[in-house]
Amino acid sequence: MQRIESHASYGGVQEVWQHESRVLGCSMRFGVYLPPQLQLGPCPVLYWLSGLTCNEQNFITKSGIQQHAAAHGLIVVAPDTSPRGEGVANADSYDLGQGAGFYLNATQAPWASHYRMHDYVVDELPALVERQFPATGLRSVSGHSMGGHGALVVALRNPGRYRSVSAFSPIVAPSRVPWGQKAFAAYLGEQREHWREWDACELIATARERLPLLVDQGGADEFLTRELQPELLEQACDAQAHPLLLRRREGYDHSYYFIASFLAEHMAHHAQALQAK
Repeated sequence: MQRIESHASYGGVQEVWQHESRVLGCSMRFGVYLPPQLQLGPCPVLYWLSGLTCNEQNFITKSGIQQHAAAHGLIVVAPDTSPRGEGVANADSYDLGQGAGFYLNATQAPWASHYRMHDYVVDELPALVERQFPATGLRSVSGHSMGGHGALVVALRNPGRYRSVSAFSPIVAPSRVPWGQKAFAAYLGEQREHWREWDACELIATARERLPLLVDQGGADEFLTRELQPELLEQACDAQAHPLLLRRREGYDHSYYFIASFLAEHMAHHAQALQAK
């Protein structure tokens, strides 16, 4: 582990670390905010999963997360969105390859040797964080767009691992929209039955935990009707009586201006769950 950035912020420290990932077979970076409450003892961790084209920098520099994390005493970890580097498979388009890991475990060549972002986010990264930093072992997860898809999927696939989950503008049914169909066909192959394991709307039907889902969606989001379709998540949750709070925010788009506007409410949601006895 090598610390490559450190900035004082709201009484805590915003850092960026680099390490060699065994799961991904490459060097990875992640941002970690360490709140001032760590002076009194270990704190719980919120994992943030970013969207297409992003890396570890977007969320920590654009959202204003540090103020909210300091107010609630939460460590916030923001990993990169995919494996990267020479020798890691890539594509010419922004929605496949490096910067577009989709938080799944790829099974198809040439992606399978590196693209295992689910195992990285769920297992390897938390183990590393909990060894390196004074974390309690309590976790929550959130994300945006592709990362919103990732947050919902890792929570639904891993019952008991997270205290809470939320998402901004998530891709809720990747099996049914162009972004997801392109990525799933490449990473998982053309047999669509394998796609269900990575689709939040499909996972709701077999969920073994009724972890409430908190979702905010901008009404002026340019990707709303083509790629996001939150009504599909609403229908899936209604069919299974799975708790969902879906808030449609009129006038808001897909940008970090939207995320920053409602991030305080998401942080309060996670803090309440993480600090509950």
